[in-house]
Amino acid sequence: MSIDWANIWTLQNFMNVIDIAVVWYFIYKLIMLIKGTKAVQLMKGIAVIIAIKLISWFLNLQTVSYIMDQVINWGVLALVVIFQPEIRRGLEHLGRSSLFRRNSQEINQETKSLIAGLDKAIQYMSKRRIGALITMQMSTGLEDYIETGIPLDADVTGALLINIFIPNTPLHDGAVIIRDGKIAVAAAYLPLSESSTIPKELGTRHRAAVGISEVTDALTIVVSEETGGVTITKNSELLRDLTREDYLKYLNTQLIPKEPQKNGLKTFFDGFFKKGA
Repeated sequence: MSIDWANIWTLQNFMNVIDIAVVWYFIYKLIMLIKGTKAVQLMKGIAVIIAIKLISWFLNLQTVSYIMDQVINWGVLALVVIFQPEIRRGLEHLGRSSLFRRNSQEINQETKSLIAGLDKAIQYMSKRRIGALITMQMSTGLEDYIETGIPLDADVTGALLINIFIPNTPLHDGAVIIRDGKIAVAAAYLPLSESSTIPKELGTRHRAAVGISEVTDALTIVVSEETGGVTITKNSELLRDLTREDYLKYLNTQLIPKEPQKNGLKTFFDGFFKKGA
């Protein structure tokens, strides 16, 4: 039995595949956007309401079904109010997408300036054994943790970071959270990890750094006040006692976007047709 590829690879079927891919892409971006925020719990609540509605419809529970209909009908307005921060952040994220993005040289320059500010602060605090906890938002939102801190919305500079973590100052206890290249808040609270694999000699800052890496993809830098050692956590990975060369290499790799290859599409099709030949 032969397969009629001509009927399968029609223009309509191709457009259907694109349609499904676009929908799944937006679902994925939505999940990444709300991950690490209170919106996750709200989404679970919505799923419960939908499940109750389906069960009441299947079992013909008219009163329960009517109540669920009213909840769903009025819930649309409620969702706009409840998810207002996420909606605003989503629109801001869309505005920073590649369609409106500045040129890569400008972005790289800002990122290099951010890394230079971090480096200056890390070197100063490490030599003087000043404890520090600095978390940088990556793809996953950190709104729940940003809300626990004191808003700053300031440029990242070595002098400001040093001043924040000087002992016995109002902002030194807690984490600095960097979002979109700026210090969003200071004195923020991060979740503590309960992992038994964390060495006993590491303190609360390190447990908080591992904790935030377990629930988000944030990159966190810790300076130990006992030893002055520099630690980085990301995706539940703990990198301890990094040298200046080590952490600079890691930060550059993680924060500076790679330059897209020119003529990548042409290269792809050339390789594709070569394989076909």
